[in-house]
Amino acid sequence: MPSWGLKSCSEEESSSISRSSIQEARQSRLISRQHGVSKHSVSPRRIDPGDRFIPNRSAMDFDMAFYLLTQTRKEKEKAAALASHPGQTYGKLLAERLLPNRNRILAFQARPPASSSTAEETREISRSADRMLLIPEMADDYYLNALDWGSRNILSIALGRTVHLWNGTDGSTLEMMMAEDDLGAAASVSWAPDGRYLALGLNGSDVQLWDTDSQRLLRTLRGVHRSRVGSLSWSNHILTTGGKDGKVVNNDVRIRSHVVHSYRGHRGEVCGLRWSGSGRRLASGGDDNLVHIWDLRRASTATAPRTSQGPWIHRFDKHASAVKALAWCPFQSNLLASGGGGNDRCIKLWNTENGTCLDSVDTGSQVCSLLWSKKEKELLSSHGFGQNQLTLWKYPSFRKIIDLTGHSSRVLCTAVSPDGCTVASVSGDETLRFWNVFGSPETTRRSPPKPPPDLEQFSSFSRIR
Repeated sequence: MPSWGLKSCSEEESSSISRSSIQEARQSRLISRQHGVSKHSVSPRRIDPGDRFIPNRSAMDFDMAFYLLTQTRKEKEKAAALASHPGQTYGKLLAERLLPNRNRILAFQARPPASSSTAEETREISRSADRMLLIPEMADDYYLNALDWGSRNILSIALGRTVHLWNGTDGSTLEMMMAEDDLGAAASVSWAPDGRYLALGLNGSDVQLWDTDSQRLLRTLRGVHRSRVGSLSWSNHILTTGGKDGKVVNNDVRIRSHVVHSYRGHRGEVCGLRWSGSGRRLASGGDDNLVHIWDLRRASTATAPRTSQGPWIHRFDKHASAVKALAWCPFQSNLLASGGGGNDRCIKLWNTENGTCLDSVDTGSQVCSLLWSKKEKELLSSHGFGQNQLTLWKYPSFRKIIDLTGHSSRVLCTAVSPDGCTVASVSGDETLRFWNVFGSPETTRRSPPKPPPDLEQFSSFSRIR
């Protein structure tokens, strides 16, 4: 029988070959040790990458593959329709977590395991306030904007006919102004970008500008509105005012004839005003349930026609109640968040480039104010007529992170500190509370100074005046 080139060997030859191979192995191991290399050193396991033409069965989900192969045409059309939903980003992320390789029928290589270092680091957020001050005579009025925190770390709050300043650095307080009887109480406060000058909107339709360094009234803007001025917003040297008369007016505080532009579009009180970070666009919310987006270049002194076409860029009419809460996103310049009153209870996200509503969530209670985090993709809302809570949301999923409770009446206004970490809130329960919501500043936090014994600023229950 032909051997096809193969040679057989006897038992003695086989044993001699085995002994020689063992000796060769010992010699090679000895040489390796002399060079500092161990034949038995443990090397990291390598995952078989598989073949690019042969599917890797261990990397495939056969149940998902069967579903994709047997999916009907109607099911595919329904999935495509759901993909165009405003919440598609969140849905896509959720599907990737729950259904890995969901679009692959044949998988040629397994996905690498998720790195633990990319997991989102969680931070501890206290549900209770860090500090609390009593603020008598705080008006429980949804339409007022009585709180603002300036760039110099000074908090201003309007209490009836007086305005109080609280210094966040040393904890001192100052009663800056006593309004005259004919001017009415302060309805709104807003710091200029430099943190030195403070604007006050009064119930009697006037607007005052104060120098807080010298505690001196610089000028009074008269004739701008016919009734109370409940909303203010700065863009460099332009102070925009919103009144109960429905007017929105741009005032150049550097010149004598300060009215430079006016916008007409609201049929009710203007209770919310916010300039975008670029200073190009202005958002206004009113008691007529409308949100307008204005462009400075389209402003005029003429009254806009009350039709679908007007000087505004966009008119949003999806809210079912007054819109006071407005907030421009700091990391996406064309994104605006708005919140509706008691009959609406919704937070809506708008693309101000094309005028579309990106998302909407029913919070279950009146939305009084909104604040974006400067550090994370998070949105903070304050509420009334429910738990009177502050709620922190994750963007873009709108997942509720935490509810902060403690107020016994609706949380009317909120303001964030210059470092972007601490949030101040005022409520109809006549308390001012400070919450550590957005984490700690990047630099080492200084411990708050001890107040004088007679003031007791940081006691659990202390008075601001």
